[in-house]
Amino acid sequence: MGWRNVDTIIEQKLLLGNLTAACTPRTISERRITHIVSVCMDPIPADLPAGGIKHLRIPVEDRDYVDLLIHFPAACRFIHQAITEGGTVLVHCNQGASRSATIVAAYLMASRQLSSADAQNLVRRAREQVWILPGFQEQLGIWGICQYNITPDNGIYRNWRITLENYMNRA
Repeated sequence: MGWRNVDTIIEQKLLLGNLTAACTPRTISERRITHIVSVCMDPIPADLPAGGIKHLRIPVEDRDYVDLLIHFPAACRFIHQAITEGGTVLVHCNQGASRSATIVAAYLMASRQLSSADAQNLVRRAREQVWILPGFQEQLGIWGICQYNITPDNGIYRNWRITLENYMNRA
């Protein structure tokens, strides 16, 4: 398996890719992509209303200490609704290796009741360049512990945020 711009996670339903995949009209057309989750800051054509693609942007950097966890519920709802409506979803970040792979793993955990390790392994089997940062792996673990229900007032989430903020203040 070579490194590609986009790989299939769930046939004709869920794709994982890089920024190039999200910016290439041919990829969008050939893969019949109707929804895009952008887990980065970079603009893509789907940002334009005329594009006709439903788009969810999660504007986070690719750093261990970034709180991606708080975005899991909205991303999972977006992906689930798109698939339920018969759409095809592309989840991407710059390289399609960490942030977007984390979102896809979170979706697989919630939709298939998988452990963090099982979801990550499934994603890695589909896309060999996946390398989820340790901080994001920790967040997937918390996602599972919280039974896929993260809110700002969730005690486990709050405690994790306090630990994270303490770490950031020391760094």
